[in-house]
Amino acid sequence: METPTVLGIIAGSGVYPQLLAQSARRAGIERIVAAAFTGETDVKLATLVDQIEWMRVGQLGRLLNYFTSAGVHHAIMAGQIAPKNLFDLRPDMKAFVVIARLKRRNAESMFGAIGDELHKAGVELLPATSFMERFLATKGPIAGRPLSRREETDVEFGFAIAKEISRLDIGQTVVVKGGTVLAVEAFEGTDEALKRGAAFARSGAVVVKVSKPNQDLRFDVPVVGVATVRAAAEAKARVIAVEAGRTLLLEKDELCDLAARSGISVLAR
Repeated sequence: METPTVLGIIAGSGVYPQLLAQSARRAGIERIVAAAFTGETDVKLATLVDQIEWMRVGQLGRLLNYFTSAGVHHAIMAGQIAPKNLFDLRPDMKAFVVIARLKRRNAESMFGAIGDELHKAGVELLPATSFMERFLATKGPIAGRPLSRREETDVEFGFAIAKEISRLDIGQTVVVKGGTVLAVEAFEGTDEALKRGAAFARSGAVVVKVSKPNQDLRFDVPVVGVATVRAAAEAKARVIAVEAGRTLLLEKDELCDLAARSGISVLAR
């Protein structure tokens, strides 16, 4: 695909939208138009884009009109929307109609429906990894000391369980220790699942995060950043294992430094 002249960013929380804006600019994007959400998007994004409009989560009609008027034909979803906000929507009429048609209401179905509406409006939703290839995890150790045999066994076990729950569209993260599943991510998100698992493990838990077997790369790409490592450190976890080539590692230098200081090993397989 040719590099578009104008790129829209549908910006959730965290540093991801900012890193995307910087990477897109380096790739030659001339104009970046951001749709930001009150209570979610970091205000720092405004300094990195050419145009930004703030709206509530659920204002789909406003989003479509905004991108159309700004001449956006390519867009990327970047950053998380807090799960509670997806079920505490005050949708406009456009979003209400779209959501009412859904038989299953989870993050994937909702974002997929948004992607369909964007397509109808002439906006192609690009993979969330676009312009972010240098942030993809590569196979092997990333931070921390080598794993013990028990920890390696838990990683293998955790991957098998995580792949199965992701196939069933339950979640993409599990917390295990000693061959026992301590927590399975559902709609609450990685950090909350990690906290629940750590309460049982007390220390030494292994956290495994994977992509879905048929992952729609336009959204919901697994992301691990400093905030994830910080949550793991607070939970006294020992290992974070992710899937190589399908997981974005944000702020890698800071991530590795914090992991090393916290006694956490990070690896991709």
